[in-house]
Amino acid sequence: MWKAWLEAYGGRIAGVAAGLLFGVIYLISGFWDMLFCALLIGIGYWIGKQKDERRGPIFPLERLTDWVSDRWPWSR
Repeated sequence: MWKAWLEAYGGRIAGVAAGLLFGVIYLISGFWDMLFCALLIGIGYWIGKQKDERRGPIFPLERLTDWVSDRWPWSR
């Protein structure tokens, strides 16, 4: 049961775990640190979900280089 669950949601689990790991660093004190931790967990979940659904990279390198060369022609 755990193996099938891990295969189906492995990216999401890893993303949330990474968000928690990095977020715990910011949980020293204060309300804003907790909000930042929640943001990191949400971003980790979203990236993990993208991996689970096999949507490909978030920022494809070709698209990024085209955008940079269109914005700044001197960077070619």
